[in-house]
Amino acid sequence: MSGATEPMVVARGLTRTYGTAAAPLRALHDVSLDVAPGEMLAVVGRSGSGKTTLLNLLGGLDRPDAGTVRVDGAEVTALDDEGLSTLRRDTVSYVFQTFGLIPALTAAENVGVPLRLRRTPVAAREQRVALLLDLVGLGDHALQRPAELSGGQQQRVAIARALAGSPRVLLADEPTGQLDTETGLGVMALLRAVVESEGVTAVVATHDAVLMSLADRVLAISDGRVDG
Repeated sequence: MSGATEPMVVARGLTRTYGTAAAPLRALHDVSLDVAPGEMLAVVGRSGSGKTTLLNLLGGLDRPDAGTVRVDGAEVTALDDEGLSTLRRDTVSYVFQTFGLIPALTAAENVGVPLRLRRTPVAAREQRVALLLDLVGLGDHALQRPAELSGGQQQRVAIARALAGSPRVLLADEPTGQLDTETGLGVMALLRAVVESEGVTAVVATHDAVLMSLADRVLAISDGRVDG
C-alpha cells in the first residue's frame, strides 16, 4: 500500500504506438503524471488526442511500448495477467461512456456483479448495493432494468457498480459522452461527490472543457503529448 503522502498514480515516459512499422500511429509520446490520493484529475483533449490510451495504460488494459505505471505502490507495467486481474478486481475500476450494463439484470443486480465475482456474502453484498444506489440517487430504482432507465440513470448505475468493490482508483473514459449537457453535468457532479465520500482517486477523460471546473486539476493532451 502506498503512503498517504505518496502519489496514488505515477506514470513516467509513457509511449504507445499502434499500426505497423510502415504506417505507425503514435497515440502517446513520453507522457508523465502524478495523481495524489483523493484527487480528481480531468484529462482534457479532442477525440483522438490520446486520452483513452492513457487511461488504458494507467489501468493495465494495455501495455506501453516505453515507460512505467505505478498504482497504489504496484508496478502495473511489470504485472503478469494474474496480477493485472487482481489489480482490476481490487484496486482499479472503470466507468465508460457506453454504460456497459447487463440488460437482463436489475439496477441492483448490475451493481452487485463485482461483489458476486468476489464471492462477497449475500447480506454484505445487498447492504453495499443498497448504500451505493442511495449514494447515486437511485435507491427507488433498484428493481428496474437498464431499458427502463434514462441514459443519465444508467450511467449512475454504472458508477455505483464501479464503486462496488471499494476501489482505490476510478478511471472514467468520457463518462458523459452519450448524455446531454445538463445530465452530463449532473453525472460529473456525482463523480465529484463520490470521490469525496468514498475517498477514491479519479482520473476522468473528457473533451468537454465545461466539465473541468469540477476537477481538482486539469491535464491537457493533444496529439499524444501533454500540453505545457
